[in-house]
This record gives sequence, structure tokens and C-alpha cells, in this order.
Amino acid sequence: MSQGRIARRFAALAREGRAGLVTFVTAGDPDAATAAAILDRLPAAGADVIELGMPFSDPMADGPAVQAAGLRALKAGQTMIRTLDLVRGFRVREQETPIVLMGYFNPILQYGVDRFCVDASAAGVDGLIIVDLPPEEAEPLAVPAAANGIDLIRLVAPTTPEARMPKVMAGASGFIYAVAITGVTGTASAAQGAVAELVARVRRHTDLPVVVGFGINTPAQAAATAAVADGIAVGSAIVRQVEMAIDSKGHVSPDVGDRLIGFVGQLAAGVRSAARVVA
Repeated sequence: MSQGRIARRFAALAREGRAGLVTFVTAGDPDAATAAAILDRLPAAGADVIELGMPFSDPMADGPAVQAAGLRALKAGQTMIRTLDLVRGFRVREQETPIVLMGYFNPILQYGVDRFCVDASAAGVDGLIIVDLPPEEAEPLAVPAAANGIDLIRLVAPTTPEARMPKVMAGASGFIYAVAITGVTGTASAAQGAVAELVARVRRHTDLPVVVGFGINTPAQAAATAAVADGIAVGSAIVRQVEMAIDSKGHVSPDVGDRLIGFVGQLAAGVRSAARVVA
């Protein structure tokens, strides 16, 4: 395991004996200034790791809430350069909370893979989750990412066959992202029995921390999942707080940040209240 910010954070969580809260927000949603202000407040609200969505016009794994967030950000002028600037600004003020960029390979390819990895590392990015890049085709990104100290985080789905697990784990770093449901984000709730079985299956193939995401929408669900996983990722339910702060004329309420941060605080309290049933 690398000794970057992600490894240090999960080692600290293990010493505390609790799971971590991984919060997803979309870069530039609903606009650049508000997104930057929200990002700055997430660590104090209880975010242990921040996933930052890279807006993309043709997502394949995002449900309605995350798709809408991406479109809002693109309409507000968000670009890859602005996303890296957002991280760079955050790092001026906060050095410890890991940031993982999540999205699709096409925008990285358009930016230039080698240039992207150099710029992302310089900005303060710690990891990448690229949902449409299978292990067999990951080398063009994996090599420059590793050379620049960026973890390439792999996803495992409930439908991933046992025989494929070693191939998925090969070259993975940071943590393993276990997708709790079949389908896109935010459209169903994860069944706790199935989540526990999936986490146990992943642990048989890796010593990396296991973070469960997709299908976790409430503080109670976060707490239940925190009992069996090393981290809980919540996305759609968080970005939906932005959606609820926009009126019928498209105006964003001034309390959008307070609304979102308040919800993250509830999730964090749920995660911290969970009694671990696995080491």
C-alpha cells in the first residue's frame, strides 16, 4: 500500500476503530464559488475522504441526481482545468483530507493522460475512480498515475465473478470500491445482507480497505454499512441537497451550503455511531 494521504487516512481510521465517511460532490455544482465553499467545509462536517465528480456529458454509471449535478456544473462553465483549480485551491487551505476524482476516461483522454496525471498530482489529487476503464485497458492511465503518486481505485460489483477478482485487484491501490447494487447511482437501496457478503468476498482477495458505495442514502443506512466496511461512500443523497435548494426559476438558495453540510454531519454521526462487527 502506498503511504499517501489515502493510506494514512485509512490507517488512522483503523486505529480509531471506525469506518470512514466518503462524501461525493460534483465539481462546479451549482457554480464554482459555491462548490469551493462546500468543499472547504466538508472535512469539519465529518468527511474523511472527498470524492469529487468530474462533470461529463455522457455518464454511464450516474443516476438522475448525479447526472443533474454534472449538467448544472457544465452549464455553469465547469471544465477539467477548473476542476483541478478547485482541488488546488482546497489544498492551499487543507492538506490532510484525501481527494479522489471520480468520473470517466474520455475527459482525461481529451486533456491528455500524462499531462492530466502530472497536473492532478500537482493540484493535490490523491486517487482516481474511473468507472468505464476496465483493468485490461487501464495501463495507459495506471502507469502515469502511479508515477505521479496517484492511487488508481478499482471497482467491484455484485456481479463480478469470483474468478475475475484477482485481475481486478492486480495493480489496485488506495482502496477497493465495492458497488452495493446493480444499476446506476442513487436509484435503489443496498440490502445489508448482500453488502456484508460482497465485502467479505472482496476481503478474500485484498488487504486494501473496502469502501461501499451506490445505494446508501440515509444516515441509518450509512451506520448499518459502517459496521461491515472500512468506508461508506454517499453521493446521490448529498448532491440531491443542492437540487432541493434550487427553485422553479433556477435560483439557488443562499443556504445551499448549510443544507448540504448539515446532511453530511448527519451521515458522519451515523457512521461514527456504528459498532464494528469486523476488524
